[in-house]
Amino acid sequence: MNRYDYVRPDTVADAIAALNSPGARALAGGTNLVDLMKYNVAAPERVVDINRLPLKSIEIADGELHVGALVSNSELAWHPDIRERWPLLSSAILAGASPQLRNAATTGGNLLQRTRCYYFYDPSTACNKRAPGSGCSAIGGVNRIHAILGASDTCIAVHPSDMCVALAALDAAVEVEGPQGRRTIPFSGFHRLPGSEPERDNTLKLGELITAVAIPEPDFGIHHTYLKIRDRLSYAFALVSVAAALRIEDGVIKDARIALGGVAHKPWRDSDAEQSLRGETAGTGVFGAVATRILRDAKGQGENDFKIDLAHRAIVRALEQAAAGTPQDQANKSIQ
Repeated sequence: MNRYDYVRPDTVADAIAALNSPGARALAGGTNLVDLMKYNVAAPERVVDINRLPLKSIEIADGELHVGALVSNSELAWHPDIRERWPLLSSAILAGASPQLRNAATTGGNLLQRTRCYYFYDPSTACNKRAPGSGCSAIGGVNRIHAILGASDTCIAVHPSDMCVALAALDAAVEVEGPQGRRTIPFSGFHRLPGSEPERDNTLKLGELITAVAIPEPDFGIHHTYLKIRDRLSYAFALVSVAAALRIEDGVIKDARIALGGVAHKPWRDSDAEQSLRGETAGTGVFGAVATRILRDAKGQGENDFKIDLAHRAIVRALEQAAAGTPQDQANKSIQ
């Protein structure tokens, strides 16, 4: 392991000052950064341990949920108010990782976790995300788990988070502080598609620190679900996941949210496709049409061609569950 400075600031201002260097990385739960350091994928010059910062609160005010960046995934998922009023978020978190990892992982860290691409984790292979300009071994290589939407000729990796898919569907916002002060980033603008700079996962600026995530209270009632398709039911990343929520009045869809995971470099939403559901009567035919619309630009890479059909079926199934008010997590309680 490479030598590095270790800093434990007591204030947000001190943390920002310590992070205001290209070689600095924040350490919270460590469930991703420590792995990357062990595999020699990440070699920070300074590790800034932010666990002393006052960022561990869960607050609800004026219909908005405010989650501190250091709130653990377990605490957030099992919080009684979250289970009752933001059940889609709770379901997505509980579908991810294992109980041990959820106990350590944090809200801010979940947003910043990096891809699980095989080549990204193997320094002996070419990877533009790990070493810009070196090439993408996944293109033409082993790419069963890779992107079918929003990819580029420099990177076809996918974002691994389950929680972030729900946050995208819930129109969350990310609150950050940095050398230039505070700002709020709409969740849709936080993560990036790879483009020509796949090494940049998000839109944080140098020295900025995530302090909280804000989530408005949804009005979907029981019409929601988080559906995760994976190779095994416990502790596996999504091949395809869908966070779906509908507001239905007198049998007519008044609002719709659909976010996909496991298919792109960031949680994937298509506002035009969502808009096409409004005014429609819930049904398999309508849901199939919107799935086709969402996936109209999907492109397989060979081994992952199956994900296009899988995603189509998953979108339809998730919308059927949401419309019926039978969320997927009700079937999975035995493992949670």
